[in-house]
Amino acid sequence: MTPIFFKSIPELSLYDPLAEMLGAAHDGVIKYSYAECVKLAGHSCPTVAGTYLMLLKGLKLLYPDSMPRRGEIRVLMSGTLGDGVVGVMANIASFVTGATDISGFHGLGGKFDRRNLLRFEADIDGDLALERVDTGERVTLSYNPRIVPADPKMGEWLELILTDKGNFEIERLFQTAWQDRVKLILTDYANHPGVVIPTFESKQ
Repeated sequence: MTPIFFKSIPELSLYDPLAEMLGAAHDGVIKYSYAECVKLAGHSCPTVAGTYLMLLKGLKLLYPDSMPRRGEIRVLMSGTLGDGVVGVMANIASFVTGATDISGFHGLGGKFDRRNLLRFEADIDGDLALERVDTGERVTLSYNPRIVPADPKMGEWLELILTDKGNFEIERLFQTAWQDRVKLILTDYANHPGVVIPTFESKQ
C-alpha cells in the first residue's frame, strides 16, 4: 500500500490521438497519477516528485487553453543519459508525454511516430524542457529541492540501514521522514517559486 498522500496529488490528463484511434482510451484521454510514476520508477523520492511537479507545471504553461497532446511533445534533457538522476527523470517524462529516443512506436501511415522526441545533452538552461511539435513553443524547467527541509537525522539513519546496522524502528523512522519530505515537495512547496522555475519561450 502506498502512502495516503499520493491520492491528493493532482493527476495529469493528456489527449493521445493514437490511443483514441485504436480504442485504447475513451475519447483519447489518458490520465497519469503520481502513484503510477512511482510504479514506473520503483520508488518515491525527491527526483520522482520533482519530475512530476515539473510536468504538472510545464504542461499547464505549454497548453494553457487545451489538453496536452501526448506524442506531440518533445522532451529535452540537459544531462547525459547514465549520469546521476537523468535517466529517472527522462523515463517519467517519456511515460507521460510519449516521447522516446529511437525505441518508441514508429507510427502508422506516417503518423503517430514517437521516436526522436526525447533528446539528451540538449542546449537548455534548466533540467528539462517540454516543446510543442506543432508550434515550437517551449517551457524550460529547473528543479531545486534543496530548499525543502529534511529531517537532519535521515543521513544517519540511511547509513545505518545500508550498513545493516539499523533495526525495525530506524527503518520506519527513515521511511516516514523520507516520504514526509516528498509530501512537502508535492504539497506545501508545490507552488513555491524557488522549487520549480519555469521559463516559457514563444516562437511567434
